[in-house]
Amino acid sequence: MASPQIVNLTDDTFDEAIKNAKGPVLVDFWAAWCGPCRMIAPYLDQIADEMAGVATVAKLNVDENGDISARFGIQNIPTMIIFKGGRIVDQQIGAIAKDDIKKLLTRHV
Repeated sequence: MASPQIVNLTDDTFDEAIKNAKGPVLVDFWAAWCGPCRMIAPYLDQIADEMAGVATVAKLNVDENGDISARFGIQNIPTMIIFKGGRIVDQQIGAIAKDDIKKLLTRHV
């Protein structure tokens, strides 16, 4: 079951959510058919719960939100981009372990 802490972004909500976020935002660019995306989904749910109030974990479905995906040149999924202050500060392409995802995010807290 998905964490209630996960923010689901769309082409319409992306810019405002990133701009108004307090702390870093990890955006997971994913698709329902993507096996590695499904593999890391439980990790992202756990991290969203563990880091609530400190950082934001968000998801953007690339099949349903082509404008934002194209803007950031998403060609492989999962791609996780960390934003802070509205700017990209880090990026990871491909599935990685939960601890590695958490380290990627926490170094920007």
